[in-house]
Amino acid sequence: MNECVLVVDDDREIVKAIAILLEGEGYRVLKAYDGMQALERLAEESVQLVLMDVMMPKLDGLSAVMKIRERKNIPIIVLSAKSEETDKVLGLSMGADDYVAKPYNPAELAARVKSHLRRYTSLGDIHAGTSADEIVNGRLRYHTKERILYADGEAVRLTATETKIVELLMRNLGRIFPAEEIYSRVWEEESFAPENTVMVHIRRIREKIELNPKEPEYLKVVWGIGYKIEKVEKYH
Repeated sequence: MNECVLVVDDDREIVKAIAILLEGEGYRVLKAYDGMQALERLAEESVQLVLMDVMMPKLDGLSAVMKIRERKNIPIIVLSAKSEETDKVLGLSMGADDYVAKPYNPAELAARVKSHLRRYTSLGDIHAGTSADEIVNGRLRYHTKERILYADGEAVRLTATETKIVELLMRNLGRIFPAEEIYSRVWEEESFAPENTVMVHIRRIREKIELNPKEPEYLKVVWGIGYKIEKVEKYH
């Protein structure tokens, strides 16, 4: 079955253009023209990825992203005419996986969609570190075959992107990864300025796994170098 992409923008010409682009790549495309319509489509259909504009009537894109994240972990790429770094960080903070500024490059947009769908549907091997079926680290347990992280015995709800980051760090406990390396391994592409993108995803993961996200026990930043999951031998 072809993967289904939901394209959401109040500009019908943009929706039409993206639909033609993605259908040419072999995807099934659903269309919505505001945030409310997007939520209705998602309730009715099986969707594997959402392309979401920010500025829309009835329910704006970022509010819609937050609503989607309450129920689904599918990849969400935010489209916006605003290319300022603050808008990008805001979109990622709300739960988006990626951000593409308008006017978008069609080849780049298609490549981003393909990359996120591949990560979501396969969660392919992060090609690093231990090959154990279960990695235990203090309160955290990562099941490598199911690709599920447990904290205190409870499954943690992670997006596909967050799962890839967790898998990389859990397979390499104690190793510090620069933001550039995390980005290239997880997004599978080079980036000129990955720091904010990686930082926002790290912050979201931290909020889900740490007892006190402001004083993390596991997911730590090593200033000027990168990020790691601290190796904890035992948990009392």
